[in-house]
Amino acid sequence: MPHLAQFDTPRGPARIDTDLPVGPPVSLLVLGHGAGGSVDAPDLLALRDTACAAGVLVARMTQPYRVAGRRAPAPAPHLDEAWTAVLTVLRNRHPDVPLLVGGRSSGARVACRTARTVGAVGVVALAFPLHPPGRPERSRADELATGLPTLVVNGDRDPFGVPTAGGPVEVVVRRGERHDLRQDPSGVAGAVLAWLRARRWAR
Repeated sequence: MPHLAQFDTPRGPARIDTDLPVGPPVSLLVLGHGAGGSVDAPDLLALRDTACAAGVLVARMTQPYRVAGRRAPAPAPHLDEAWTAVLTVLRNRHPDVPLLVGGRSSGARVACRTARTVGAVGVVALAFPLHPPGRPERSRADELATGLPTLVVNGDRDPFGVPTAGGPVEVVVRRGERHDLRQDPSGVAGAVLAWLRARRWAR
């Protein structure tokens, strides 16, 4: 069972679900949720289970607006501020392992925008929303340009688009998947685990 905790942030209380790994932790992976979703999305739960079994300490953060019961997301600066506040606490609690950040959709964007600020060594972006549906000219590709090793896992039928690999950004495209990545969550988690193991961030 995950350990639940509430953290005060400048934008209100956030919730953290922490799952301990099997054996000593190799790394810390902090995950955020989609705009109107939760940290119990199928891909996030599959990644949690797979990563924990491979020695990764996994923390899933619920943003203050969702803790307060709202579905409409807070403005990006507010999301980033709350995330950074929580990551500072988690980093201080686990200073001896590499910090990885990530999430799905909106949570992936927050992780990318703040990755360097919080001292992350890598980013895991599930269903990264490259652009609003039908608006490819409004690309968010610049958010992926953190300079850090980054894994993007998107479905080939995602109406938000699929980023292009380049530099430290690797892209795994899942056939038949849409934005929710619900068809094969374990396959999504397996792709992430292979990437983590290649960098010795998982057993």
